[in-house]
Amino acid sequence: MEERKEIVVYQSEDGQVTMEAMVDASNETIWATQKAIAELLGVGTQAITKHLANIYRVGELLKEATCSILEQVRQEGNRRVLRKLEFYNLDAIISIGYRVNSIRATQFRIWATGIIKQYILKGYAINRAAVSEQKYEDLKNAVGLLENLFSKELMLTSDQALGLFDVIRDYTYALDTLDSYDYQSLKITDTTSPERFHATYENAMETIRSLKIKFAESDLFGVEKDASFHSSIGQIYQTWGGKELYPSIEEKAAMLLYLVVKNHSFVDGNKRIAATLFLWFMQNNGILYRPNGTKRIADSTLVALTLMIAESRTDEMETIVKVVVNLINKRN
Repeated sequence: MEERKEIVVYQSEDGQVTMEAMVDASNETIWATQKAIAELLGVGTQAITKHLANIYRVGELLKEATCSILEQVRQEGNRRVLRKLEFYNLDAIISIGYRVNSIRATQFRIWATGIIKQYILKGYAINRAAVSEQKYEDLKNAVGLLENLFSKELMLTSDQALGLFDVIRDYTYALDTLDSYDYQSLKITDTTSPERFHATYENAMETIRSLKIKFAESDLFGVEKDASFHSSIGQIYQTWGGKELYPSIEEKAAMLLYLVVKNHSFVDGNKRIAATLFLWFMQNNGILYRPNGTKRIADSTLVALTLMIAESRTDEMETIVKVVVNLINKRN
């Protein structure tokens, strides 16, 4: 950031979030030092340093895009000294805020999630006239699921929060592709069949055992509580009147993700197992990647979907499955 700005006190409208920061109006962001961020979240600067290192290490953010070295005059004893300090922008501040575990960080997340909810609900309300009444109801149900998730005050990384945005954004986009279909219901379309890979209890458990090696610190990981996992595998191939209830690969994958999360078949690791089997099933059926080599579903979006399923009610299953299919079908 070439132009230096005056330090101001940044404060939310309700006064719950306060921090010294530089306002960068041209880039629609603010910049703050590690010390200011630490004071905002009620932790020491060492904790901020640790979280920033992890954020940059895993590639959640790029340091060159979110960190800038600026000169600032500081009072040191009786002297005023010009020092070069590292400032971090709003993306970095939010990412850190979703990682820190403190009372003030929780207050920050409550404030931040409120802003996120406003974005979702306002954007959703504005577009209501653009979709049919039935599609509006489907989208409203999906937004309701996100509201339930936000109300849990879960510890989400910024990637996961952005994944929640993707769920609604992509699902809203998918609604526009359904205009030629009966407006009375949300249709599943642009799916893939027939499948070239058949999931069984045996090959699924083999995959889970391989996953267990990665999470070997838990002896309970992947240990079955009952026979419900065996039932879940069979359910995705369920038929009625000689026809499959979930005829496409995408529908089977969506149901597999849903059932493994909701049935809690394992003592530990249900969400990780569900997400892994979801990707495993798509990969073996050749639909995990688009023709251009990119994934059909982003990792952060998968995390968001898995959390959404975990927090959803059982009577919302149909809406959930429709959302998942529309995020992984050929249109994406």
